[in-house]
Amino acid sequence: MKKLKGTGTALVTPFENDGSIDFKSLRSFVDFKINTGVDFLVVQGTTGESPTLTEDEKRQVLETVLEANKGRLPIVYGVGGNDTKKVCMQLSMVPDGVDAILSVSPYYNKPIQEGIYQHFKALSDSTDLPIILYNVPGRTGANMQSETILRLSEIKNIVAVKEASGNMDQIMEILRCKTENFSVLSGDDALAVPLIYLGADGVISVVSNALPEKFCKMIKSALDNDFSTANQLHYELLLITRYFFEQGNPGGVKHALSVRNLMKEKMRLPLFKINNSLAEKIEQELKKIL
Repeated sequence: MKKLKGTGTALVTPFENDGSIDFKSLRSFVDFKINTGVDFLVVQGTTGESPTLTEDEKRQVLETVLEANKGRLPIVYGVGGNDTKKVCMQLSMVPDGVDAILSVSPYYNKPIQEGIYQHFKALSDSTDLPIILYNVPGRTGANMQSETILRLSEIKNIVAVKEASGNMDQIMEILRCKTENFSVLSGDDALAVPLIYLGADGVISVVSNALPEKFCKMIKSALDNDFSTANQLHYELLLITRYFFEQGNPGGVKHALSVRNLMKEKMRLPLFKINNSLAEKIEQELKKIL
């Protein structure tokens, strides 16, 4: 697999009003992503509401995306958890067509760093697919430290990290010490351009679900060292980026997608739609941007 670079969209999962998966909207949404400049697709991350999907539903979503994609873009599939043995078993059943795995650091258990290392080492032994580490301590309750990430990067099929710690010093240490073949991808949309300036390779993004045209241009400009254009787009998108996360993800971005007639706003409990005040602010920003 080529080194992961550019914009990866953490795909939302469209739902019908009764809570069932809207596969028709999902198929058309994949085409929308491909036609608006996204570099790779991430299926069944947290943005896809994976905690509330059954294993059968996750597989159906993946199969639908693979079918709609038709090999046009790399597909990254989210397989993670806090039971190492179970995750290893799930990895052994990943179907053909998946190009890489995104796996979150074990949550809730709050393992020590050696436990995190051994978890991912076990995962790497369970699959030949490339693995992207996902560090998001705000959700997991345990930070994966730079020393642990760099140590894991020495394992052949651990090829990248999605860094969403928000700790710039930690991320810079990874960028300073990593090998050339190891990718660092921002897990925070608002930090993507600053991190690319510092040496990161791209982003796994929420905002690019709803605003791929300008978001992808922003990331491409930054990777091409056109930071005049990248900075202009960064500040143009910064306020709506904040709004998208103000009441949790993917509530804000799903409202924007409904405004753009790409899918319904529906989410599964315990997630719930954003309030009217935030919805109005998002709609006002969309009018300025689109």
